[in-house]
Amino acid sequence: MAVALLILLVAAFVSTLVGVSSLGYQRVLQEIWAQLTGGVSPLSEREAAILWYLRVPRVVLAGLVGAALAISGAAFQGVFRNPLADPYLLGAAAGAGLGATIVVVSAPGVAGWGISPLPLAAFVGALGGVGLSWVLSQSAGRGNSATLLLAGVAVASFLTAIQTFVQQVNIDTIQRVYEWMLGGLNTTGWQEVLLTLPYIGVTSVVLCLCARLLDVLAVGDEEAASLGIRPARVRLLVLGAASLATAAAVSVSGLIGFVGIVVPHVVRLIAGASYRVVLPLSLIGGATFLIAADEVARTILAPAELPIGVVTAFTGAPFFLLVLRMNRSRS
Repeated sequence: MAVALLILLVAAFVSTLVGVSSLGYQRVLQEIWAQLTGGVSPLSEREAAILWYLRVPRVVLAGLVGAALAISGAAFQGVFRNPLADPYLLGAAAGAGLGATIVVVSAPGVAGWGISPLPLAAFVGALGGVGLSWVLSQSAGRGNSATLLLAGVAVASFLTAIQTFVQQVNIDTIQRVYEWMLGGLNTTGWQEVLLTLPYIGVTSVVLCLCARLLDVLAVGDEEAASLGIRPARVRLLVLGAASLATAAAVSVSGLIGFVGIVVPHVVRLIAGASYRVVLPLSLIGGATFLIAADEVARTILAPAELPIGVVTAFTGAPFFLLVLRMNRSRS
């Protein structure tokens, strides 16, 4: 845990230094010290604005989104007892995509709102997709994870079909929707951080508190019930918290894949399979991974910016090949 936190701090500090405008690590350290002690800032007004209103909020937002996706992925994998379970499994991605598409198509009608309604629409859409999956699974008369998983697949397909139809009817908006779906962390201050922090903070605490329960669920529902645990309630609590965290992350970042699968896998390979370890380390590892990915996205084609979802996909695909090769060698 201490090593993971140290790596996170190093990644966050390096990310604040990287950009079109070079600030220098010594001057950044002096600026941080000046802010803590009330001393004189070594940066100009423009440089201080770049640091505190562009780079630092973006690094914090990347950490929050990465942490939310990674811990949600680990929680989903614990509930479904499947290491390939994804935070977007129950229709969160499809719902968020539909909500974002509707806002983009309706942009002329909401231009006067003063704030962008897109994050709110994506948030509501993601929660709506998960909620619809839950209602559909309950209407089938079974509360088990397999029924919920099938309901999530059906809902995701249905919402994706609606989104595709809306895009085809409004073909001029496809590029903007596509850019959002590739993921990005464009910030103009602390607004996005303040919007997502309460949701991600509370749900992360809830999921970490459920770690022991997930360890018990791993041995089976019957064994868990014999120990006095109600698997259905635990599953509902964990899925609800993980879905809320995912919705909050998606609302400000778009769809960023592989974080919720790659990070928990790496944690298990290094620290073991107990969720008392996997969940908190996934939280820290997810933040570190996405901060590093965002740093690559900002610099590899500078001054242009690569969608962060492309960077995570380039990382995730080779990782799966490596996992498959390791499993083959073991067998």
